[in-house]
Parts: sequence; structure tokens; C-alpha cells
Amino acid sequence: MIELYGFSVSNYYNMVKLALLEKGLPFEEVPFYAGQTPEALAISPRGKVPVLKTEQGFINETMVILDYIEQSQKGTPLLPGDPFERAQVLALAKEIELYIELPARACYGEAFFGAKLPEAIKEKTKAELLLGIASLARHGKFSPYVAGDSLSVADLYFLYSVPLACAVAKKLFEIDLLAELPAAKALLQRLEQNPNVQRIAADKEAAMPAFMAMVAAKK
Repeated sequence: MIELYGFSVSNYYNMVKLALLEKGLPFEEVPFYAGQTPEALAISPRGKVPVLKTEQGFINETMVILDYIEQSQKGTPLLPGDPFERAQVLALAKEIELYIELPARACYGEAFFGAKLPEAIKEKTKAELLLGIASLARHGKFSPYVAGDSLSVADLYFLYSVPLACAVAKKLFEIDLLAELPAAKALLQRLEQNPNVQRIAADKEAAMPAFMAMVAAKK
């Protein structure tokens, strides 16, 4: 059986978890916070989550894991068979990661954990988030899903990246990132009604106290 290593507060972990659930695949969750210990690095070369354990060994990096699942497992397709359409979905996912998720992540410390960041970092994040959302508005279809009429890998990145970026923008800059994208707001509401998404949200809520305690202990 596939084993998914990571923790339920991680947005990248939840992307893979949702893919497995949507495909109806059996899997076991293995609590794993990774880090830089020799034991952790033997599983995850950079000490990051998620990691997928297969019969052949470990696979790291979210997009690679999702591609492996798509190519090796049955269930509902999350990537189109047509090469061009597949490329569009993957490009959307990568754009969300590079231009929305990663800029927002630079400010997670202040937005969510009480740290104080230099103004230069926050201004850079603000500018990049606005550019990233503009890119998503140009490339995304939202009809009703990000890449078209069916759930795809792009929606996994959208669901577990954009709300976090919106929270950063609202808290630090008093900006509604999706003000000009009502179709994106509607998609978030649609996805929140998905039973698998609700299950993941409940697991995240249950895991949050222990995660926050761990973060506090490291300060």
C-alpha cells in the first residue's frame, strides 16, 4: 500500500492527499515533520514534506508525486490525456506555485506566526502577489474549475495555495486578492463542499494544536 509521509497542516501534503482521495486509492498516512536529521534526510533529500513511499522506494517533490500517481495508479484522471491540454494544466499549477504560493510563503512568518519581517520583503510579496493573481486571471478558465470542466492538478494547487495567499494579502496589505476574480471565489466555495476537501480540512484542524505547539517550542 502507498504511504504518504507528512503532516496535515502542510498545504503541499494536502494536495497529494486530495489527489489520492479523489482517485479512490488506498493509502496510509505516516506522521512525518521531516527536518535535517540523518533519519529524515534518508527519506526526504531536502528534509521537506510530502514524501510518498512505494514498493520501489521514496518519491519526493509534490508535482513529481502527483505525476507518479497519475501515471501509475487508476482512478479519476487529474491530468488530461492530450499533451497540449496536459501542458496547460501543469503550467497553471506551476504558475500558482511560483507566482502566488511562494511569494506569499515569504510572509507566512508575520501573517501567521507573529514574526516581524522587513518592509522590503513585504513590499516584494505584495507586488508579486498582484502580478501572480493577474496571471491566473489571464490563464485560468474557471469553467468552473481552474483549467476547464473537470477537477485537475491545477485545482489542487489553487485550493491549497490561493486561500493562504489571500490571508497574507488581507492581513498584511488589506487587499482582497480575488476582488476582480469572482469566478475564483465561486470555485473555492464549490471545492469547500467536496467531501474529501472537508475531510482534509477536519484533519488539519485536529492537527493544528500540536503543530502550533511544535512551532512555539522551536522559538
